[in-house]
Formats: sequence, structure tokens, C-alpha cells
Amino acid sequence: MSETLFDDAGAEAQRSQEPLAVRMRPRTLDEVAGQRHLLGDGSPLRRLVEDDAPMSLFLWGPPGTGKTTLASVVSRVTNRRFVELSAVTAGVKDVRAVIDDARRQMGMRGTRTLLFVDEVHRFNKTQQDALLPAVENRWVSFIGATTENPFFSVVSPLLSRSLLLTLESLGDDDIRSLLERALTDERGLTGRYALTEEATEHVVRLAGGDARRSLTYLEAAALVAGERSEITVDDVERAVDRHAVRYDRSGDQHYDVISAFIKSMRGSDPDAALHYLARMIEAGEDPRFIARRLVVHASEDVGMADPTALQVAVAAAQAVDLIGLPEARINLAQAVIHISLAPKSNAVIGAINAAMGDVRKGLGGPVPPHLRDGHYKGAKELGHGKGYKYAHDYPGGVAPQQHAPDAVADREYYTPTSHGAERRFGEILQRLRQVLRGQ
Repeated sequence: MSETLFDDAGAEAQRSQEPLAVRMRPRTLDEVAGQRHLLGDGSPLRRLVEDDAPMSLFLWGPPGTGKTTLASVVSRVTNRRFVELSAVTAGVKDVRAVIDDARRQMGMRGTRTLLFVDEVHRFNKTQQDALLPAVENRWVSFIGATTENPFFSVVSPLLSRSLLLTLESLGDDDIRSLLERALTDERGLTGRYALTEEATEHVVRLAGGDARRSLTYLEAAALVAGERSEITVDDVERAVDRHAVRYDRSGDQHYDVISAFIKSMRGSDPDAALHYLARMIEAGEDPRFIARRLVVHASEDVGMADPTALQVAVAAAQAVDLIGLPEARINLAQAVIHISLAPKSNAVIGAINAAMGDVRKGLGGPVPPHLRDGHYKGAKELGHGKGYKYAHDYPGGVAPQQHAPDAVADREYYTPTSHGAERRFGEILQRLRQVLRGQ
């Protein structure tokens, strides 16, 4: 358990020994990097702070997005005593001790307490239940931080009494602003160093939207630079032992690498595809962009030859949203390997493109009368639904009848290959077409 009183006379001396990321923690809501959706004028969080109201909050977001920072800023701005518990080490006894002390402080001195629980999802039900009386009776203001979905990890009574705020990874511009402030601020490097443009972009890529990581890398690079006033990309590389990947996310390299990535999977070369995946991740490419390309490729170049490829790709995309990097790199890699090794077929994209081509040429025409909706008044008089054959009344659940408009009744858009599972689907389709045409 840690406790902070922001009027402590020894705070400045202590701060000089703290890491750069700690020293640069914002003092006001306006200094918080990113999270504009939470901190704008009239937002629920800002109103709670400005009104100095009791609160119970859950902050949900990836590491380094400012959960601890927001909690400490709220404590400072509202002049509350800041007490932090880590759910990794604290138990029910610790929770009750903090709550009892908070009640004593309030009764004896009128001092209010903000209890911050980091990684609150690690608390079991009993530990979370121990927080309920304090939240219910406003003995403390409570803020819980979690990287896991609270709807799965927090008990309903506690969640229902709290405001859930979702934090987002910081954008590149947010990280750049943070670095610039740390270079010049008196709490930071006080103008002692300057970052070259290439070094700045390298730190931004390595940070991956994590504010804490960006400042940790900056501090390490400054130590490497030593007496020099300029921090170069070589200093950053030496400090964090990560080579600077030359990759412009809006330039030719972006398009060349993603093109090579897709063509490597299409060419059934998982090793090359994994290289390009690693290259994009290391360069800070948006993992959601990579995931979207996997989902498209699973249907475009694998399709019915292995229908599970799409399931794997979609699962990887969901994993990116659920857990983010760096862990989601494993899910992306699994999808890349699966798609690379899968039998290939472009029959799906060929089928939809051919169908859309006919529609664009005007080959549509009216829906056959027997397929039209016959439920509304007057439909039967128009002949709608007349002669429709209910498929379940026929052997195999397939009735011999025409479904497409006359203009395209003989078109065969889907042409299965003999690759993988599509060979079996091709055999099924041939039999179905024979029955549908009454052959």
C-alpha cells in the first residue's frame, strides 16, 4: 500500500530521485496526454472533478494510457489523500484497513481519501465485495484500474455503482507532445537535450501508444547521450537495444511491405509472411490494420478451400481489440501461419465480382413471381408466391425450381477449385445444380 499527501514538504526531494515517467505525471487534467473523449468540457469525469463530488470509477484501457496518472491527478485537484493498493499483493485485510483509516481521517480531520486499486481485475469476489460498503457509503472515493474487460472481471454490485471510463492508446501526436514537454519541463530534462527527428520517430514507434514506455526510453537515451546535447537515433537504439526500422506508415514502405505480406501468404510462404508481420509490428503499424488485411485475405485467397481460415482471422482481429499488443502479436502470427499453410482458392472473390459485374451491366430483372413476398394484402391476387416449392418438403431439402431472375438464370458465378475442402464443396454444388434444374 502506498499513500501520498501532496502537501508533503519532502515531496520535491523525493521527486528528484524518481524516474522521468513518474516526475512527468500531469498535475492537472489539462496536462494529461490523449483521452480527449474523457477530458473535454462537460465530460462526466471533468464534471465530477470540477464539482468535487464523491466518485466511484473504473478506468479500463491498455498499459501506459494514463490510468494511474488520471487517478493521481483527480486526487491532487480535489485535494484528496491518495492511497494506492495493488490487487496483485493486497488482500481483504489490506482493503478493510484502508477503509477504516479513511473513516478515521474523515472523522478526526475532515480529510477525504481517494483509494486507487491497480489491476483491480485480479481481486476475487470476496476482495471486491469488501469495497462495497466504502463505495456505497462514500467513505472513500474509489478508482479501479484494469486492462481486462470489467464486465467479465468485476462483480456486478460494484460495477453498477461505478462509472466505467474506457481509455485509448495514445496517438503518435500525443506521444510527440509528451516527449517535447519532458525535454523542456523543469520536472523533466530541463532543456538539457534535444531529440533529432529520426530519434523522435523511433521512440514514437517503440512506444506503441504507451506514455510510460516513451518517457522510459527517452530517459535511457539521454543517459547514453551523456554530455552531448543532442539525442540521436543511435542513442535510442543503444539504450533500448532495438534497431530503428525504416518504415513510413504513410509512404511507399507501408504499401510495399503490406503488399509483400499479402503476396507471401498467397504464395504459401509462412516464413516470409512472418518476417513482414514482424517488420510492421516493430515499425509501429496499427495492429488493427494488419488484422483487417488478414480477414480480407482469408476469404479472398483461401475462401472455401479452408473455411476455418476466416474464423481464425476474425478471432485474431478480435484478440487485437481485446488484449492489444504486445500479446496480440501471437494471435496475428497464428493467423498468418494458418492462412499461409491453407490451400488456396480465389473462387469466392471471383464469384462475387462476377455477380456484381452482371448487376452493373443491368442484368437483373424482376424477382421470379413464386419467390416474391405473398404475405401482404393483395399479394396473392398478383400471383406472388404462387407455385413456390418449400425446400423442406423435398428429398435432401432441395426443390427443383428457379431462384435467380430470368436474365441470369443460367449464370454460374461460383466455380470451385479442387483445392482442399473446396473439392468436396464442388461435388456438392454439382449435385445441387442438377436437382435445382430438374436434371
